[in-house]
Amino acid sequence: MKEEKAMALTEADVLAGIKEIVEEIAGIPAASIELGKNFTDDLEVDSLSMVEVVVECENRFGVKIPDEKVTELATVGDAVNFIVEAAK
Repeated sequence: MKEEKAMALTEADVLAGIKEIVEEIAGIPAASIELGKNFTDDLEVDSLSMVEVVVECENRFGVKIPDEKVTELATVGDAVNFIVEAAK
């Protein structure tokens, strides 16, 4: 990612990116991925796929998601909020 950010990541940008990532890795249609959905319970993303999602989010958005934080990111909205804050 570029050193200079033109502007901060928005919730909509991050949500769109997460939808693409989860669809690519877990095969879940982007249309069914919403802020309130739980990764494991609602979207049935298994732990191995979740690791791949986290790594891809880190690469795409230029943030670091510590291992201890991953378990706190239960919903899509949790992940979006964390990434938006971490990118500031």
